[in-house]
Amino acid sequence: MKILYTIIIVLLILFVITFSLQNTLPVRLVYYDALDITMPAYMLIFFAFLVGVIFTGFMGIIERYRLNRTINRLNRMIRDLKRDVRENEPPVVREETAKTEQVQQV
Repeated sequence: MKILYTIIIVLLILFVITFSLQNTLPVRLVYYDALDITMPAYMLIFFAFLVGVIFTGFMGIIERYRLNRTINRLNRMIRDLKRDVRENEPPVVREETAKTEQVQQV
């Protein structure tokens, strides 16, 4: 498994290097008068990818936090329900105890 992981990483690095070498043409980004930047095309694509990864990671953290809260709430509910069941169930009477009580009554 470790060899497969290493091969995938090496292929990904080779892809990034060859992609960068093939897309070096400058791209001009203009947004009204607030933004006027010239950068290579590969930098623009990598920047957009990085923003997507950060956004997705942030959304994953939020989802994990929400799920942990739900798990804690449900565990509390289970604990409370078990406590209610224990409080409301009749005491356990063993046969030996019942026979002993019958003998004592006679």
